This record gives sequence, C-alpha cells and structure tokens, in this order.
Amino acid sequence: MKIKKVHVQNYRSVIDSEEFEVDFDKTILVGPNEAGKTALLQAIQHLNPPEGVKPLSALRDYPRAHYNKITSGKVNPADVRVVEAEFELDDDDREYLPDGMKDANYVLWRNLDNTTGHRLTDAPAKKAYKDLEKDLLRLAAHADKQFTPSEDSSKQSPTESLKAATEGWHGFQTIEGKKAQSLRDWLEAVFPLLDEDNEKEEARFDNLKEEIEIGDARNAAVQALQKRVPVFVLFSNYFRVRPLIHLKQLATRITNGTLDDERYDYGNVCLLKLLGFDATELSEMGASIDPDANDPEALEAFREKLDERQYQLNAAEVSLTREIRSVWKPDESKGEAAKLRLRADGQYLKVTVEDDLGVEVELDQRSEGFQWLVSFFVVFFAEAQGEHKNAVLLLDEPGMSLHALKQREFRKTITRLAEGNQTLYTTHSPFLVGPDELDLVRVVEMSSREEGTKVHTSITANDPAALLPLQEALGYDLAQSLFTQKQNLVLEGLTDYWYLEAVSQLLRASEEANLSEKIALVPANTAGKVVYFATILHAQGFKVAALLDSDSAGDQAAKQDTLVHTLGNKGILRTKDYLQDEIKAAEVEDLLRDTLITIAKSELDWDVSDSAGKQPQRPLVSLFESEIKEFSKYRLAKAFVRWSRDHDASDLSEREREHWKKLISAVNAALR
Repeated sequence: MKIKKVHVQNYRSVIDSEEFEVDFDKTILVGPNEAGKTALLQAIQHLNPPEGVKPLSALRDYPRAHYNKITSGKVNPADVRVVEAEFELDDDDREYLPDGMKDANYVLWRNLDNTTGHRLTDAPAKKAYKDLEKDLLRLAAHADKQFTPSEDSSKQSPTESLKAATEGWHGFQTIEGKKAQSLRDWLEAVFPLLDEDNEKEEARFDNLKEEIEIGDARNAAVQALQKRVPVFVLFSNYFRVRPLIHLKQLATRITNGTLDDERYDYGNVCLLKLLGFDATELSEMGASIDPDANDPEALEAFREKLDERQYQLNAAEVSLTREIRSVWKPDESKGEAAKLRLRADGQYLKVTVEDDLGVEVELDQRSEGFQWLVSFFVVFFAEAQGEHKNAVLLLDEPGMSLHALKQREFRKTITRLAEGNQTLYTTHSPFLVGPDELDLVRVVEMSSREEGTKVHTSITANDPAALLPLQEALGYDLAQSLFTQKQNLVLEGLTDYWYLEAVSQLLRASEEANLSEKIALVPANTAGKVVYFATILHAQGFKVAALLDSDSAGDQAAKQDTLVHTLGNKGILRTKDYLQDEIKAAEVEDLLRDTLITIAKSELDWDVSDSAGKQPQRPLVSLFESEIKEFSKYRLAKAFVRWSRDHDASDLSEREREHWKKLISAVNAALR
C-alpha cells in the first residue's frame, strides 16, 4: 500500500496543515526556514514509526500556545488527532478485503495519546440496529406464521426469540461482535420456518445476512491491513559514519545500552549491519589474533573467519563505491577518485577513501558533502535490508552539504530510491527540484503562528520566500537550456511545456510520433516574452521556433516585426493550424479538448461537457473560466500530467492524436 493523502493537526507548529495529496513515488515539500517542514515529516512518521522513536507527548508535541487546554482538562489527548493518512491499496492488500469492499481504501490515524484508529473508505458502512430492525421484525412476523407452539411452553416464537436476543439494544448501536453473532444465531434458527416459495422473504433473509456481516468483515479487514502498513523512516542530516570505530568500546556501549553519541553511533551500527556483523563479533575476531599454532583445525577456522570478514568488507566497498560514484561523478584526471575502503585492524574498523594514486585518507578528511553522501548510503542500505524494506522514506533536507551540481545528480538517486520506497523530502534547494517535477511539489508556509503551518497542493503561497526554490529551479534550468541546446522551441508558458512534454512521451512510446529529443522546450511565461527568448537564443546561433496560441496575446506576439524577422514565418507555429475543428482563439488546451474535459470532470469535479458540446467553436479555457469559479490552468495541466503517467496514447481520442502528430511533425521540420 502507498500513502495517498495526509493531514497533520495539533503538532508543534502545525495547527492544521489541511489535507494534501502525496505522490505514489516521491513528493517534495518546499518552503522557507521555520515554515514547519521538519515538523510535518516528524508527525507523519508517527503513523507507523520504527522501534526506538519517542512516542508522542502532549508536553513536547502539542502546540505550545494551546498547551493550557491540556493542563486545564479542556482537551483530552485521547481526542486529539495528530496525523491521518489515506492509503491506496495494491492487489496484495485487496486480498484481505471481503467481497463487496474490493474497491475500498484504508485510512489510519494516530492521536496525541499514541492510540491509533482506522477505517475503510468507499466501502459499505457498518449497520446500526435501527437500520435492520424493521426487516428483522417483518421476517420474524413471517416466520411466526409457520411456527407451531409445542407443549413445552418454554419454546419461543421467532418474534419472542428476536425480542429476547435484542433486549436492551439501542438503535444507534452498530451490529458487530456479539450483537452480530446473536443475529446470526437467530437467522439460523428461523430459516427453516421461511416459506421457500416466498421470494420477497427469501431476499429479505439474504439481505439481512449480508448486512449483519458487514461490521465484522470491516473489522477483520482493517485489522489485517494495519499489519501491512509500511514503516515510516525519517532520515536526518545528523547521522554520520565515524572514520575510525573502536569495536570493543562500541560493543560495550551497545550491550550496556549506553550509546552516548547518537549522531555517530547510529551510523556506525548501520555500517556493521550492512557488513553482516555485530560489534561484538568483529571485536572478538580482532582479539583472536594468535590461535593455537599446534591446532591446524583451529588455525584453519580462524583463517576462514578472517577471510569471511574481508570478503564481506570488500563486497560492501564495491556496492557503496558504485552508488557514491553514481552521484559524485569524480574527475579522476584531477585526482578526485572516490573509492571507499573498509579495513579491519585489530580492534579498529577504518573507513577511508582511496584516490587515483592509491593513497588512502580518512573519511573525515574529505568534504562535508562527501561524508554526508557516504553516511546516507550506509544508513539507507543497512536499514532497507531489514525491517525498513518497502518503507516510506522521509528525508529532511537531504544533500544540503553537497555542491549544487551534485545535488542535481542526487535528485536522480532519490528518484531511483522512490521506485521501491515511497519518498517524501523537504528542501529549499532549487537543485533538488526538477523542472519536470513541479507537479510533485507541495508548498509549505506559515503566514502567522496563530494560523500555523499550511501545505498547498498548488504552487501558491502568501510568502514569496516559499516559492523561491521553484523559481530558482526554473531559472537555472532555463539558463542551462538557453546555452546548451542547439534546437529550441519557445512556449508561452509552463502549462504548455507540461502538455507538450507529456503528450510527446505518450506518442513516442506508441511510435506514432517522435519529437526530437535534441529539442529543448523553453517556457517564456507569457506570449509577450516569447520575442525576448527567441531573440537571445537566435543571437547565440541556435535554431529557434515558437509555438503561440491563436488568441489575442498570441496574435500580437506573432505580428511583432522582431519575432518575424528572427524566426521567419515558418518558425512561428500557431495552435489553430493543427486543429481539425474551427475554434476561434484556440489555445494548446484545445489540442486535448476531449481528454481534458473528461479529466476535469473525473479528477477535479469540473463539468463543462454540456457547454462544450453546444459550443464546439469556443476555446476550452474560456468555457472553464466562465463556468468554474475556482478554475486554474495550472491545476488542469497538473491533472493531465498525473493522468498521462497511467495511460498511453491510445487513451487519447483519434482526433487528438492527429492534432499532436501534425504539431510534432511541424516542430521537427521547423528546427531541422
């Protein structure tokens, strides 16, 4: 199962985050310092924390400004919900759901007193006694007609036995547990008295039997699903692997439970776990240096043990070095080789780094960023092998000590980790947010302490600092594309970029059309700025084309003498030229008119299908703006990007595919 939505309340700086969606692979929380990003991750971890995590405490975790409500007894910690999440179930999870509930999802929450609760969504609700009472009485009355009193006056009629079975029940009480069993027993007793030719009463009996089972079936399902909830693992920047570990001292601290240096000891324990040894075992190997020379079997056993240790150290070296080099990408011509070496020498385990000359230096003599990267991989691989396999990873400001370009490489590592472990991470580094990942971003801000931390699913915030990492990410990527790609297509805005990128990938996968991968897509933010981007790129000697909407802004941009002179008529592409239908002021959205109408209705609850059918020549965006009060081009484009990940080109309408094949062919031709 994977977390789908989460809602944090009443935790430190978070009064009410409001519910926000979580992507099934990775989700990025951005925001300024003191916005509450770390508090969000800490609260989410309490959904199902690993062993050793401190439980929730009203004194420590309840919003301090409201703590007097706890001490005065106005608020009971058992009634304070801290974190709630809805999980999307996979096929294996759904095996635990009874028939009739296979489409349900699972919701889990934790309260301030550390109690948990759960429920199913989109499943039949538990029945209360009042929901069944009338049908029970009618069935009893029918069975009474077939009941023959015996000489034994203690034998009750169906109505009398029903009254006895439900004595003291209230209408609001749910039918589950002993109450469900009582009704099951009663139904079984009256079944022989039912007229088998009476279809109405037979159906009533069957329906009652199903409804009585709902409560216990739901209880059994949520109990089974709770055992399948992934562990939520929070990785902090503070964990480090010590370059020189004294094994005997570490073994003593572990045995005595006195790990006095949590920052390093945790990393050191993870390193030993990764190697497949514990500190005591390695320490004893180091002490057994002089086995009895007169005992060949003892000598051979000792050598076997040393060889096993060295082979495991070497295997760990190879795997860690491979991962580190995938991010670090050292320039060996400058002596930047990054080969990790693990050496066991008596009571010491050394962690060193070897350069291209074969010289080894201790890990703590390398940069802070390199030390962090080594420590991260050690901790992650050690934990992922054990109880944290398939866990949800919560990364708090990962890679902050890495150089900007290495952060960009580490972003790929996070993506790779997220394929097996759903990942949420916080950052205010623009290099850990890809330009194609803005739909994965959740903006975290705190406008005031009274309001507390809020999470925005859309790219919006009252505080400009919250959006700064996104602006910098787009700016950096744009700057790179401006001076590296020889072929460039300038687009009016970011949503156009998303549509073109997503559709081109769908058509490329189906081999219906192939937008050249050498072409850089450059969003200009507005139609008016297209001319500036085109002019700058053209001045660098690059090939440039522009895609403009056929609305008034696009018309004005297309008629600018500078743009026409720079690109020529063939380099200015207009959306209306690739539509089969006549649509005035057509925009990029009209190239996906059929699909976007469907997605808007199913995903965003925006229904303009009737109006679109009656006004086929009216631009789609104009329809949405006039009928949907909260319409946002960004939200619509974001919904399409999500949709495209789970669909292929065949799910587009035939005319949409024709629109886009013509457009992609024109773009390739203009930039050939």
